[in-house]
Parts: sequence; C-alpha cells; structure tokens
Amino acid sequence: MENISNFIHDAIDKDLEEKVYDKVQTRFPPEPNGYLHIGHVKAINIDFSTAKKYGGKCNLRLDDTNPTKEDTEYVDAIMEDIKWLGFDWDNVYYASDYFPIIYDCAVKLIKKGKAFVCDLTPDEMREYRGTLTQPGKESPYRNRSVEENLDLFQRMTNGEFETGSKVLRAKIDMASGNLNMRDPIIYRVLKATHHRTGDKWCVYPMYDFAHPISDAAEGVTHSLCSLEFEDHRPLYDWVLKECEFEVPSRQIEFARLNLTNTLTSKRKCKKLVDDGIVDGWDDPRMSTISAMRRRGYPAEAMIDFANRIGVAKAFSVVDYALLEHCVRENLNLNAPRAMAVLRPLKVTIENYPDGTSEPIEVDINPNDESAGKKTVTFSKNIYIEQDDFMEVPVKGYKRLTPDNEVRLKGAYFVKVKEIVKDENGEVKELICTYDPESKGGNSPDGRKVKGTIQWVDATNCLTAQVNMYDKLFMTSNPGELEDYLDNLNPESLKVLTDCKMDKDLENANVGESFQFMRNGYFTVDKNSTSDKKIFNLTVTLKDSYKPTV
Repeated sequence: MENISNFIHDAIDKDLEEKVYDKVQTRFPPEPNGYLHIGHVKAINIDFSTAKKYGGKCNLRLDDTNPTKEDTEYVDAIMEDIKWLGFDWDNVYYASDYFPIIYDCAVKLIKKGKAFVCDLTPDEMREYRGTLTQPGKESPYRNRSVEENLDLFQRMTNGEFETGSKVLRAKIDMASGNLNMRDPIIYRVLKATHHRTGDKWCVYPMYDFAHPISDAAEGVTHSLCSLEFEDHRPLYDWVLKECEFEVPSRQIEFARLNLTNTLTSKRKCKKLVDDGIVDGWDDPRMSTISAMRRRGYPAEAMIDFANRIGVAKAFSVVDYALLEHCVRENLNLNAPRAMAVLRPLKVTIENYPDGTSEPIEVDINPNDESAGKKTVTFSKNIYIEQDDFMEVPVKGYKRLTPDNEVRLKGAYFVKVKEIVKDENGEVKELICTYDPESKGGNSPDGRKVKGTIQWVDATNCLTAQVNMYDKLFMTSNPGELEDYLDNLNPESLKVLTDCKMDKDLENANVGESFQFMRNGYFTVDKNSTSDKKIFNLTVTLKDSYKPTV
C-alpha cells in the first residue's frame, strides 16, 4: 500500500510541501477493551503503511482511558495481532502515560475560563443538550468562578465525590450546530482500579479530550481515523488550540470497513463470548483477527484484501466473498495438497493382492514445481467420499456409480462390482475391481473415464476431526440488528469426527494449512494434540466472488 496514492497521502504531500510538518508520524490507537477485528486490519494497514511510505514513525498507543472495561489480556492480544499481520511499531505508548499532561491541560482550560465543573445528572444533561434542530441550554453551573472550579476539580481528584456526581465540561457553545461542541464532558469522576495506574486516579479524561492531547504530546503529525470521528474534528482542533500546542496534529478521516456477514461491535461480540455461543474471542466464526488466524486466513491475504478495498471517504459495504477470494488465491499458491475423505465410505478392491501395498506419487503443490512430490500408499482397502458414489445417479453425475468407472487420483481405474448395505438400507461398503494396467490414471486400451476422485489408504491413514464452518449469522448485516442473537445460523459449525486423510498429516503443526483435494482449504486447530488432530475449514474451493468490471 505504501506506493499507492490516495486522498490521505495527497493531503500529507501538501502539508510537507507547505512545510506544515517536516516529518510524518502516525499512530494506531485501539482501546484495550476487546480483541481487534477485520475492520482494524484496514486501519492498521493505513497507519503503518503511510508511515512507511514517508519514512516516518508509527506508534502503537493503547487508549486506556476507561478502566472499567480494559484488561491486559486485550493489550497482549492486540500486540500479537499487529505482529502477526507483519507490522511493527516504533514505540508502545498508553493514553495513561499522558494522564499528567492531560490533567494539566484541564487545569489550564479552567484557568482560562474554558472549562467548568457541572453537577447536572446525566438525564438533565441530555435534556439541556438540545437536538439537531434545537439549540441546547446552558448549565446553571456554567458561570462558576475560576477559583470555585479549580477547588471543585481538585476535590474531584482527591476522591471527595462519588462516581458520576460531578464532571468537568469544556465551555464552548451550547447553540452550536455540532452537538459535540455543546460544552462536552472532558473529565468524569470514576472510582475504579486502572490496569496500569492502579488507584492513583479517580478522575479520568474522556476520549475526545485525551486523544488530541496524546497525539500532540507524542508528536503525531497526522491522526488518521475512521469517518465516525469527522463530526468530532472541530472539538479535536479546539482542544489543541485552547491547550496551546505549538505544532497541533491534523486529523484526517477515512471510511471504516463495513463487511457483509460480520459482527464487529465489541459489546455484541463480548456477549457471544460470555454466553458461550462461541468458543472464545478466537472462535473461527468470529470477525476478530485472532479468529481468522485460527481459521487459517494468511496474514498476507488479509493485507491484500485491505489494499484491494483501498482508502475511501464515502460509506460502502464490501462483500465478504472478496476477503475469501484473497484467502483462496493465497492458499492456492502456497498450501500443500493432501488427500482427505471427510465422510468416508469403505471400498474393498476385490482383485487387488491381499496383504500388499504400493507407493503412489502425488504433487505436493501443482502451482509450485519446487515443492516436488510426496508418496502415499495404495492397498486393497481404501476410503472414498460418500458423495463420490451414487447408486441411482442424477443427470450429469460423473463420479462412481454401478455403471460408471472412475479414476482414483494418481492410482487406478475402479468400477463397482457389489454394493453392501446395512440393516437400514444405507450403503456401508463397495466391493470394486481395478484395472492393474491403468496405474497413473491412463488405460492402455484408450478408454476414457469422466471422473477423478480422491481416496485414502484405509491401512495407512490418519483419523482426525474436521470442523466445518459456515457464517455465524443468517443475515448479511447482523450488526444492524438488536435481536442479532435470534439470527444465529444453526448450521454455522458441523463437527466431523471420523475423517480419514494422508498419514503424513499427523506431523502437521498448529496453524499449518493444506488443500484437501476437492474439499477446500483447512488448517490445524490450536486444540490439536499428538493423539487427536483437529482441522478447521478455512475456505471452500468454490469462489463466489464476482469482480465488478
């Protein structure tokens, strides 16, 4: 992305040309109150790649101004996700590092007559605030003297008042057309233990006050953020001006990533976790970066996706199929192939010699000649997919039937001699014959077969669990629903416990990805053990993405 121009880079170019700044410094400032999600990938890519393009710095700054919701677990997860995506920060800072500076700025505003302590309740404050069409009313506490405000703010700091009883508000304009400028709260009493500062503070700054001060104190030149902060920019600029920073930061907004079939609200995602609906923040059905990593999405594919959607100013919704397309393209080039049978059907090859097996060579990756080949074994007893046999075939079916011969991948032609059923009439085994002259998939007499299927040697294979994942919600816009829990997809996870696959997969490591021929791409789950391998479906082979012309 560092070589792609966009409106953000155009603005930076202009600032550098006009010598507004002599460097470029950005920051990625997540709040550690949950796990990062796919939307953050876009922001991370923009922040870090912009700094890289201009030879500048990008810091990681944890916005820890709300101690009731933040935790070191989230800090660690954020750091791991950024590193995994391939980025590295120049420095790690916390908003709490700047608490003394932010506090001093609040005192400065009080002394300038630009801030006051207010006793209105939250309900009263909402009533006084007005609406988009009606101006607000000034607080009855707005004209307290500087001395009284300094005294009250000090007493707030000393812990004399209960949580929520008093706030410090900026004194701007209650008639402003921008509701964010109607005397916003900049500090509140909050008696809570902070994950870094402990009980040192019992007043905490609001985000809209802490953020611009942290940016300026840190030396950030361009504060890049999503579009919902556009209406907050006048307040951002007001704070920096009134706090008298010599080189104020510049805020530039871009459209956030809106992706179909994803839920990114931390509050709603946390409920899914807390209620046990999903297996933690990294459940492969979630939209978090850690979930997508566990599902087998390559980091390079996610950055490719972020680059493809670009940087825009206008709201838009991106089809999730594009993300899957990027994942599929990457894995097609890089994932080793393996033969796996997810719903096995036993096949006995009647005329194959008893007690023997032979080596069969198959490509590790046909898109990478240097990958070479690997050897699997073939014997009298094999497994095929249940779906690869149909006793009464539908029109166009080209796989194994009572009258249709098929090619076993890399091995032989086989045809059905007998169908063995259980007491319920379900097919439980096929007795077949093979053509010993057709090894490698070609018959010397020139006869053709229309179908090629994968198989696994029943005497030399791995039995593993496979988790088949689908979308967690049945709607394409779950984030817009308050009753989103009523829209859960009951088929979002199917667990297959008796899958048969190439024996060498028993040595596969957690996070390693493979293409299971004709089934899709799969990765080894973190819960795998030496005794039980578990694979997660990453994406199917079929691509539903249709690029626009």
